Amino acid sequence: MAEKKWKTAVTQHIEHETYVRGYRLLDLVGNLSFAQAIYLILKGELPNEAESKMMEAMFVSVIDHGIAPPSVIAARAVASGGNSLNVGVAAGVMAFGSAHGGALEDAMRFMQEGVLSGRPVRDIVADYLSQKKPVPGFGHRYYKEFDPRTKRLMELARLYGFYGKHCEFAQQVEEEIFRQKGKRIVLNVDGAIAAVASEMGFDWRLGKGFFIIGRVPGLVAHVYEELTTEKPFSKRLSAEETQYTGVPPRDLPEGYRKV
Repeated sequence: MAEKKWKTAVTQHIEHETYVRGYRLLDLVGNLSFAQAIYLILKGELPNEAESKMMEAMFVSVIDHGIAPPSVIAARAVASGGNSLNVGVAAGVMAFGSAHGGALEDAMRFMQEGVLSGRPVRDIVADYLSQKKPVPGFGHRYYKEFDPRTKRLMELARLYGFYGKHCEFAQQVEEEIFRQKGKRIVLNVDGAIAAVASEMGFDWRLGKGFFIIGRVPGLVAHVYEELTTEKPFSKRLSAEETQYTGVPPRDLPEGYRKV
């Protein structure tokens, strides 16, 4: 038999039955929580009780963070233009990038490679600071002393047995930044999830996926609200909210005039 071009170990169909990672889908329905099903489809095996609870906590911690983030602004603005819910949500997902959402992937890679390297934390931090590069998973626009979501996740990581070398590394980096910089740059929620997800054995390339899975319900809520409570084309800026910074009004040169 010729080798097939498309291969997957995620899902298969046997006659009219769907199997996810080898388990009959209908057996999962009603027996697994959504977080447990996500763990299964990403990791390939069923989670134990502690893994299930930790997954639930991580996804809930990023479900929404207000109307101000770029993803929500994009989602609601696109919906305001007369588009459907799926288009608005897609626009919100498209707004995830290195400064919003993508930080989780960068932080997971930073922590996994940092732990694997065995290098002293002080040297790793010194490298970033000397090059004036932001340390992935650290810093927040609003939280200056600590990110309360981080605090909660770290407490749960200890409770469920996931506070290990990656979590220790993350908190050591936070303290080392403070020592070297003289200013606290907090371990943010992306960094906390990155540390715990790394502790659970997830590859750093799933980082953006974790954020997308957790944040999409919030985007759905915002777009639905926009569609049902706001007037179309309402998300435009007024003159008071904008500032023109270009050249002043000027005449078109005579050589360009045709009429």
